[in-house]
Amino acid sequence: MVLIRDVVQEAIAAGYLSLAAEEQLRNLLKKKYELEDFNAFMTLQEVASLGKIRQESRELRLYEQQMQ
Repeated sequence: MVLIRDVVQEAIAAGYLSLAAEEQLRNLLKKKYELEDFNAFMTLQEVASLGKIRQESRELRLYEQQMQ
């Protein structure tokens, strides 16, 4: 079973959060999870807000805006 902390660790290690990983996180957050998973998710939110990882969803949104 994949855990939130696993998805977060992969994203941070890669410096990139894919659309697939975002969807996986959404599904995992709908279920019961442990405090360690919550803390990992909060860490992901922090590093994303600081621009330390790239997010595919944001890059696509920016691309779409530029194409208009």
